Amino acid sequence: MRGKAASGAGGRMAGEAEGSVRAPRLERGRGALGPALELVHTGRAPTRAVLTAELGVTRATAGAVAAELEALGLIRIDAKPSAAAGSQGRPSHRLSVAEDGPVALAAQVHADGYRAALVGLGGRIVATTPGCEIIDPDPAQVLGSVVEAGAQLLRETGRHCVGAGLAVPSAVAEPEGTALNPLHLAWPAGSPVREIFAERVREAGIERPAFAANDVNLAALAEHRHGAGRGARDLLCVATGHRGVGGALVLDGRLHTGSSGLALEVGHLTVNPEGRPCYCGSRGCLDVETDPLALLDAAGREPGPDGSLLQQARDLIAGRLDDPKVRMATEALIDRLGLGLAGLVNILNPDRIILGGLHRALLDADPDRLRAVVADRSLWGRSGGVPILACTLDHNSLVGAAELAWQPVLDDPLSALGPA
Repeated sequence: MRGKAASGAGGRMAGEAEGSVRAPRLERGRGALGPALELVHTGRAPTRAVLTAELGVTRATAGAVAAELEALGLIRIDAKPSAAAGSQGRPSHRLSVAEDGPVALAAQVHADGYRAALVGLGGRIVATTPGCEIIDPDPAQVLGSVVEAGAQLLRETGRHCVGAGLAVPSAVAEPEGTALNPLHLAWPAGSPVREIFAERVREAGIERPAFAANDVNLAALAEHRHGAGRGARDLLCVATGHRGVGGALVLDGRLHTGSSGLALEVGHLTVNPEGRPCYCGSRGCLDVETDPLALLDAAGREPGPDGSLLQQARDLIAGRLDDPKVRMATEALIDRLGLGLAGLVNILNPDRIILGGLHRALLDADPDRLRAVVADRSLWGRSGGVPILACTLDHNSLVGAAELAWQPVLDDPLSALGPA
């Protein structure tokens, strides 16, 4: 695609058998395969009529593009056109991703364990492993285990794999793919996680591209395409998972990663100058003032042996807000989070903020308080406010890791789905 055909033997279209009558070529519509697939993938083209309008092509070209994507096993076209309730004009064929189509292998590693999943188009999780709660200090050991878990899912489901993506709780430097500060994993700084992950993927017999990136960046990407960030132009995502705080910015549909992949390290904004020592050497950073351990500590609770820190903190908020100490701890974290968000709003001027992990639970606990702090401390907040919403996807970092693997297919379906 992109001016170069990447079809089967002799240049045949996908699904054209040897000796059969040649199907009409897409001609100029061939370059629309990727954009069309992305429209269906993100839910922005539920019908062929909408696809035609979004692509700016003729109905015939849109029909040929949709038929080719169906022949590739990526989407499904309803056999009978149907009209939406209250609509006028000719009914249109509905489009959807193929539920039995290819998948990406997604992996996530965090302070409390790791998980693997298979994710299809549309951000749909097809299968997932139980989360492991033991993290080895050797990244090669951990990544080998999580890839093997994903490879087992592929064997069990028999799905075709388009590639693999990894989410890690660290800034990932580009273009090297090294984890610069895996502070909560006890991995060496600068671990070549992308290289190790790609080696383990190949050793598992998966001859497809492998990628790695920061977990909150990937959560933001997933939410922008499939969740609470849909339709936002300048989307700010701030989240605390199992330990620490991360941030991400999506501008016009693309992650803003800075010159070397290190942008939006929001966890090291100071929100309490006399606060807790931070791993970065400073004090009172968002990273140590608004994560699950900070909540448990402020509420006078010791971390328990059962369940992740994130789940323990969520359970504390959900079940004991009538406890004055828990309520005061929750309010303190909300105020510090609001202060950090206000600073980011003043600098970035986003049109939407989404919160994940424990921050989502803080928003749910007292949305008015959090929004009031942001509005009071930010210039743009006072002038009309910035919508602050909860992330809506389960396992959004896993879905985002899969988006990395799906991206080559979205860019050029014919080439990406060719022989490994």
